[in-house]
This record gives sequence, C-alpha cells and structure tokens, in this order.
Amino acid sequence: MLTEEQPDTRADEPWHLNTALLLERLRQLTACATLPALRQAVLALKHDLAQTDHHLHAQDATEAPATCSPAHVLADLEQIVEAQTLERARYYVERLIKSMTEIRTSAINDINLNRWKEYDDILTDSLWLFDRRDNSGVHSAGYWGNFIPQIPHQMLRRYTRKGDWVLDTFAGLGTTLIEGQRLGRNTIGIELQDTVASQARALLAQEPNRHEVVSAVITGDSTQVDYQAILHHYGQASVQLVLMHPPYFDIIKFSANPRDLSNAPSVATFLAMIGQVVDNVAPVLDRGRYLVLVIGDKYAQGEWIPLGFQTMNEVLQRGFTLKSIIVKNFETTTGKRNQKELWRYRALVGGFYIFKHEYIFVFCKQ
Repeated sequence: MLTEEQPDTRADEPWHLNTALLLERLRQLTACATLPALRQAVLALKHDLAQTDHHLHAQDATEAPATCSPAHVLADLEQIVEAQTLERARYYVERLIKSMTEIRTSAINDINLNRWKEYDDILTDSLWLFDRRDNSGVHSAGYWGNFIPQIPHQMLRRYTRKGDWVLDTFAGLGTTLIEGQRLGRNTIGIELQDTVASQARALLAQEPNRHEVVSAVITGDSTQVDYQAILHHYGQASVQLVLMHPPYFDIIKFSANPRDLSNAPSVATFLAMIGQVVDNVAPVLDRGRYLVLVIGDKYAQGEWIPLGFQTMNEVLQRGFTLKSIIVKNFETTTGKRNQKELWRYRALVGGFYIFKHEYIFVFCKQ
C-alpha cells in the first residue's frame, strides 16, 4: 500500500503539469468504485507529483502545460482524501477538473473564480497591514503624500480587467499609472502641478511598458478638467475605475495654487471641492463600476476632524453606494519621522491618540 509522500512544494516555484495526463489521472479517480480505492488512487497521484522528473510534469512547451500552485493542488487532493463519502469525494474531483479546464471570471476583473484559492495575494479583508511600501522599479517615496503602490495594485487587480481604462484624479508622481502599466491597464492621471506631472512622465518613461498600454499624465485641475475630451483623444468614451487620493485638507501644503485642495480655507470648502471632483468625473465612469477614495483624518485645535467620513458622505450624495471601508495602517510619515517620542508626549498631554491609519472607501456607481 502506498504511503503519503510530501512533495517539494517550493512555494515560489509553480508546477508546470502535462494537462492531458493530469486530466486523465483525475478522471480515473471518478471511476473508482469505493472510497478506499479512490483515496489510494489519490495517494498514488500525489506520489507521482512528488517526482519532479515524472511525466506528469511537462518537459517542454509543446505539452501545453497547466501552471499550478503546488500548495493549492495538494490542498485540493487532500480535501478529496478527507471526504467522508464517495459522492463528496467525486464532487471535489470534478471541481478540481473544472479548475483545470474552465475559466470563469466576472465582468469587472480577470480573477478565475474556478481557481480562486490561488489568488492569495489579493486582499479581501477590511484591515490592511503593510510593513513597508513597494519600492520596486521606478516607484518613489520622495514625494510627500503619495500613497503606497500596494493600494492601486490591489484595486486594479480587484476591479479592472486587462485593457480597461483607469482614471486617477490626483496623479502625483504616477503611482497608479506605474501599476497600471505593469498590469496592462490603460491609465490617465490628472496632476495640478506641472513640475510634478513632468516628474511622473519621466518615471513612466523608465518603467517597461510590456503591455503597450496608454499611460498619460495630464496637467490640470480635477474639479474642472474636461474628462470626456481627454478620453475622446484616446478613442474612449468612459473609464472602468476611478482612483482618488486627494490631499488630506491642509496637513501637507503641496503648492501655493489656490485651486490646490491643500489650500482650501476651511473644511467646508475642501469638502465642496471634493464634491466638484466627483461631479466632474462621475459622468465618465461606467455604471456598476467602482470609485476608490483614499483619505485620512486630521486634528485641528485639539479636535479630531473625521475628514475621511466627511468626504465619504460627499461621494454618497452623488449617486454612489458604499461597498467597503478598508482601514490601512501606516507606521510613520514624513512629518512625524524621528519624532515618535515627541508625538507620544503630545498625545499624553493632549488626551488624543496618534494617527496610525487611513481609509480606503470603495464605492460603486449606481
């Protein structure tokens, strides 16, 4: 009798399996007449998969290999072994066959729902904890207030398909556009400051454009720019995702331009300007698609200003439904760097708590 052998899974090395042979072995499992016989056949399959030189592993590209995660294939096989009835075991086998032969995606992303377990890197929880920002490629942390690349990366993976069009209303150094270029999404960013826009274009020019997509940074005011004319220039009428990462009111002064949201004379004016951005961009966003707003709160004169929820309400008043509120951590900011003790002292004296989070609001256009 075969005993279970633990394959060398090497989490970062996918298996390239001979699709035809693998499917043949899986279909043989459904022909087993008893549960013990099926379990023994699964152990035999796992034994063969453990041998990387076995013919189940594709030896060349002509075999049309199926690329699989070893951990997930083994987990599916283990679920079959642990089934308590022959009927349930056969159901798990059929589900594994379907994951190898059929692709099922939704209208808003490229996630293959028949192999959903393999998307470990896509977050679905509402609390995001990141140790550090992604500084790969041309990503830069040198611009105050730019968000970490992991945020647009997650949103693009979750809410767009390859070839879709994405609009970032506050482009900064082009973090969203860099991620879009990597993932095969066409991206347009609006940036108020021409010098910052020029820097973003220079960074994008250095990032490989393997998917040959559009990555355009437009200098303009997001409350007034003609989005329809911009899209028409590229032969498009609409976008499938909008990302907004505005200034958090006056926490960081980005420029001396009075149209800069960081120079708004009051919270009320800031919120009104946010509303103007949403009013301006909403007509070019397809119905049923998503708008993502990234923003944090602030203190003023000893009072916590719930800026995040106030801006959330501005969006909700404009034909959007709220799908999720994500809380993302941050351990340090440019303004608080090397001042942890000072801020801890201020918190103890002032009776407040130090900001360690920001919000990611996910809205769907009705």
